Amino acid sequence: MTEKVFRFLRDVAPATPCLVVDVDRVAENYGRLKAAMPLARVYYAVKANPAAPILNRLVDLGSCFDAASLEEVKMCLAQGAKPESISFGNTVKKESAIRAAYAAGVRMFAFDSEPELLKLARSAPGSKVYCRILVGNLGAEWPLSKKFGCEVDMARELMIQARDLGLDPYGISFHVGSQQTRTAAYEAAIARVAMLFTDLKDAGIQLRMANLGGGYPVRYRTEVPEIDDFGAAIMGAMVEHFGNALPEILVEPGRFIVGDAGVLSAEVVLVSRKERDDPVRWVYLDIGRFGGLAETEGEAIKYRFRTPHDGGAEGPVTIAGPTCDSTDTLYEKSNYRLPMALDCGDRVELLSTGAYVTTYASQNFNGFRPLAEHYI
Repeated sequence: MTEKVFRFLRDVAPATPCLVVDVDRVAENYGRLKAAMPLARVYYAVKANPAAPILNRLVDLGSCFDAASLEEVKMCLAQGAKPESISFGNTVKKESAIRAAYAAGVRMFAFDSEPELLKLARSAPGSKVYCRILVGNLGAEWPLSKKFGCEVDMARELMIQARDLGLDPYGISFHVGSQQTRTAAYEAAIARVAMLFTDLKDAGIQLRMANLGGGYPVRYRTEVPEIDDFGAAIMGAMVEHFGNALPEILVEPGRFIVGDAGVLSAEVVLVSRKERDDPVRWVYLDIGRFGGLAETEGEAIKYRFRTPHDGGAEGPVTIAGPTCDSTDTLYEKSNYRLPMALDCGDRVELLSTGAYVTTYASQNFNGFRPLAEHYI
């Protein structure tokens, strides 16, 4: 929690549940990433948090943007982003969205299949295109494998086809999974990209760009490697496999840029037990999985908690949300312990919640209002 967020929560005490984001911290994280990978061009993954104050600050800093939808393209443009700074990075797009983005000036698109490539040839003629390949996601706490990407052999064929369709076969992308905790995942993926570059060069296609995706982690309950560690591993692998002929390097950070800039403030609605002598208390908050904490699915992302009673005696808890849905249980198996003094009406904070919380929030499930947002 930054000092700005601490003071805001103390002095304003906004109604819960709410997310408070320190936009200066967003800028600091952008700077840290640029310092760790100075040769890379940053395309902020808008889906992580598309709030106007964040996009506006990143535009001022010179960031580019990875958009997952036409709506995100429009959000970026509304905050002053140039269309040439936007990549339409979703490999599953309506053709009408492709046409509209192209009409707005966007000229870089992702794909991973022939039908998507044909849509791009029809509706975004002459555009730069890059093919996403499948890579391992071992080490990622929120894996992104299977749904996106194609095998390397297919990618080779598709890039040749892209050239023949009049598109610009620009490069190759991959994603090693969100909240990736192993630098080796990037090293292995870069080796696959380099082999594909060589194969396509032999086929007469000179690729110019390697998109290394996102996945750079933030600290939740456990320590993770620093961004400098990822930068060193990535640049080492790029030099090892490409030598002095480095391609353009793109990265698509989302969680790393905004994650630890945000704090979610919530209220304890109920503390109860299922049996009188049950050692495990159930702690119900006024926000749960449907209010924005979707990444607790499978207890994948484990947020840290701060309470007014920290430092006192603790006991095991199951943590759940407020809705009448049994799947709205956040943590049951992850050995969470909270102060024994915790009681109804206490305010608690969930730390490093700046990414993927507001955009996952439902619009009125059980009548609960969407999460309030404060950008300071």
